Amino acid sequence: MQAQEVLRQLRLPELDDVRQYIRGLPSNTLLGMGVVAAITTYWLSTRPKALKPPCDLNMQSLEMAGGEGARRSVLNSSDVHMTHYYSDARTMYEVFLRGLKMSNNGPCLGSRKPNQPFEWLSYREVADRAEYVGSALLHRGHSQSGDKYIGIFAQNRPEWTISELACHTYSLVTVPLYDTLGAEAIGFIIDKASISTVICDVAEKARMILDCFNEKGRTVKTIVVMEPFDADLVTRGQTYAVEVMSLKDFEDLGKANYYDPVPPKPEDLALICFTSGTTGNPKGAMITHGNVISNTAAFLKMTEVHCMLNQRDVLISYLPLAHMLERVVQGVILIHGARIGFFQGDIRLLMDDLKELQPTFFPVVPRLLNRMFDKIFSQANTPLKRWMLDLAFRRKEVELNSGVVRKDSMWDKLIFKKVQASLGGRVRLMITGAAPVSPTVLTFLRVALGCQFYEGYGQTECTAGCSMSMPGDWTAGHVGPPLPCNAIKLVDVADMDYLAANSEGEVCVQGPNVFLGYLGDAEKTAEAIDKDGWLHTGDIGKWLPNGTLKLIDRKKHIFKLAQGEYIAPEKIENIYSRSDPVAQIFVHGDSLQACLVGIVVPDPDFLTIWLKRRGMNGTYLDLCKSKDVKNAILEDLQKLGKQSGLKSFEQVRDIALHPEMFSVQNGLLTPTLKAKRVKLLSYFRAQIDELYANVKV
Repeated sequence: MQAQEVLRQLRLPELDDVRQYIRGLPSNTLLGMGVVAAITTYWLSTRPKALKPPCDLNMQSLEMAGGEGARRSVLNSSDVHMTHYYSDARTMYEVFLRGLKMSNNGPCLGSRKPNQPFEWLSYREVADRAEYVGSALLHRGHSQSGDKYIGIFAQNRPEWTISELACHTYSLVTVPLYDTLGAEAIGFIIDKASISTVICDVAEKARMILDCFNEKGRTVKTIVVMEPFDADLVTRGQTYAVEVMSLKDFEDLGKANYYDPVPPKPEDLALICFTSGTTGNPKGAMITHGNVISNTAAFLKMTEVHCMLNQRDVLISYLPLAHMLERVVQGVILIHGARIGFFQGDIRLLMDDLKELQPTFFPVVPRLLNRMFDKIFSQANTPLKRWMLDLAFRRKEVELNSGVVRKDSMWDKLIFKKVQASLGGRVRLMITGAAPVSPTVLTFLRVALGCQFYEGYGQTECTAGCSMSMPGDWTAGHVGPPLPCNAIKLVDVADMDYLAANSEGEVCVQGPNVFLGYLGDAEKTAEAIDKDGWLHTGDIGKWLPNGTLKLIDRKKHIFKLAQGEYIAPEKIENIYSRSDPVAQIFVHGDSLQACLVGIVVPDPDFLTIWLKRRGMNGTYLDLCKSKDVKNAILEDLQKLGKQSGLKSFEQVRDIALHPEMFSVQNGLLTPTLKAKRVKLLSYFRAQIDELYANVKV
């Protein structure tokens, strides 16, 4: 068919008619059309393009053969779980060797003093120092077949990673310690693992180790200290037959008595990660090299399409190295020969470290995200600023929902540039885990920060993660599909009415990232891992239609009210935490009582703004003492609970306001920022008793 005939059938003007029409237009109109055409052409060529997801986002996991409803990642070509990503990196020692090669002996570990630039150790320097430390350990009698557990008691710093690499190089096992455990728990761990050498950062921690000797005899024979210390520490160590040495002297000892590396195998233990728990003694999760590598590989597989790391990437290390999330994150950095910059050790200086380091990879926890969110909104302190912030968010959210992730839009330049610059301006990859994060907060910060921002879920017993949001799926309120290194199934929890037939139940994990068990505790190991190798997490999940996992409850920390109703307080707390004026909340119920009460820590940055709209003013401390403020917050909580579908008996009947944050330092949170419910109950016993005395059921 001829072109003219097609135009006629479509009732469109013929080409000659169009030319004739244009010739008859005034010259200024033609100029305007040219400008519009040029702008249109420029927009079409520069408009942001959506990232193509690595799979159909409507089907992110597949049901496996076997009839148990277990699901796996669609990124795997079969039901076989991923064990490694690179064939030359199957242990943590090989990870570092690969990084050494990939970096061409580039910068590896960096640290800084106040108001100074970062100073860097090269990959070769790190390897050499690790071999000297490891040789000293062997010279002192440590070996894979005997005394193989080495304690590391320090904040994140280059010497921490060097000490751990020393253990990896000679098939020894790292046992991280952290001061928030307390002296009693540290003594328990030292005994449980028969630790004879502890590497500390400062003299105070060495003294804490020696304090354990006041109770009974301990196994420690050597304490190595990174920072300078005085002669009194040496003398006190001698009292208990413990030799106190500087790290410099220890390295010199290893250099003078050098041993060739003794590389580990994938099935060998890499570390014993003692989980702090909320009650009882810590449990020592036995993690192999293969466990860590499979988790590392799964993360790389998930992000390989659009955000694969390379030797130009930089990680800011501030999340505790005593926990597994940071260990896996460091693995994905070192395997590519990239750099790790350590914060100064003071979380209050983290923003200064970020500006100086300009990281590209920034792992976070929900508490930090909440603070960032509150800070942004507290600065939008006029109606015009709030309107502009809301408008910018809505416009960029439309882009995000269409798959566009960027930080160069007009809204970034006008509104979000400052918050992006506060993180150094180069962040391209973020991940959050360790605790639930509000969908509102996550979506807003994905928009504001303009980088790929993933949410993961897991626990120490599955190394770190077992699920993670998929690239391109920027919806919130779920934790993504299973990682390529494991399967996930849901099992019935009948007494809570969660049934696998309804796509609900306890989350169970199976794969090469699942730990071996708890050190010297067969009973607790059997409680965690069943006879078929499934790890029971204690979390309640729900499969969404697109194959992603949503966490909806917690099997543990449930209690009965007097009328026999079961209560899962963490579910209620997660809902109430979305209330604007609430920074933290602890919900409690007593089996002798028929209702719930709560302790609320108001958000110091947002409370005054929230109350100003209600005509209330005052200092933070005065507001926390106000009955009217308490009633306003209680009303907001109950309204939010009703909107979220809480039953009447799941709503708090009364609350008390507390002005001090729950924290690791005051003993109310674990180092992974989970509530220590027993400690919280003890701490607030008087307030809770008073609430129950006054409440009317």
